[in-house]
Amino acid sequence: MTAKERITMISDLIHKDKKVSVSELSVLCNVTEETIRKDLTKLESEGLLTRVHGGAILNEQKKYKGIHFIKRKDVQSDEKRTIARLVAPLIQNGNTLFADSSTTVAEALKYIPDELELTLVSNSTNIFLELSSKNIHIISTGGEFNKKYLSLQGSVAKENIYKYNVNIALISCQALDMERGVQDSSEGEAEIKKLMINQAEKVILLADHTKFDRAAFVRIMELDKVDCLVTDQQPDDVWTAYCTEHHIELVY
Repeated sequence: MTAKERITMISDLIHKDKKVSVSELSVLCNVTEETIRKDLTKLESEGLLTRVHGGAILNEQKKYKGIHFIKRKDVQSDEKRTIARLVAPLIQNGNTLFADSSTTVAEALKYIPDELELTLVSNSTNIFLELSSKNIHIISTGGEFNKKYLSLQGSVAKENIYKYNVNIALISCQALDMERGVQDSSEGEAEIKKLMINQAEKVILLADHTKFDRAAFVRIMELDKVDCLVTDQQPDDVWTAYCTEHHIELVY
């Protein structure tokens, strides 16, 4: 069995069973366990799975990659609304904001009180209509239109982001891990988010509980760059201790 055939078979198995075992794959493919570990490492770097002791589990976030914004709005919708309500009190009158094009951030912006006067810079095309009734001065990054994400990307968007220094960057992600940091499935979106983070005084990360201890394709930033982590339910003790140790405000 060739390396390509092994990778294809492992991919099929993990999609079917949600998890795989190194020892079982070694027997099935008639190769050493070390070879299987290398195969799993490759698939993990592509965001398909997450390595665990003795094998790997399916990265459920992978199935959302490339799904149209309209469909993604309905994924974890209750969790997004919970997060949105928690974000609103963190925004103060007169703040300047970056907002990425994620559905979680879009939901959070809808809960900002109408009376707040804010300036918002975003690469999202969806929020132009969503926020039209609010007292928010919206600035578009411009750029190339990505239909799947309803977002603006590319060199023009990046150049325009460099022009602004803001109080807060509202960012979401596809995966969150203590070692791998904050990750996303789209390289184009990740590049935009990195720039927003670098130009902001404070980074507020919005991530529901399904994003924790997961892997995705592209690293956005290390966790120590996050100032405030907003999620929909209390994380486990390990995550709570991590946030305390790294001075990350945890809101849930």
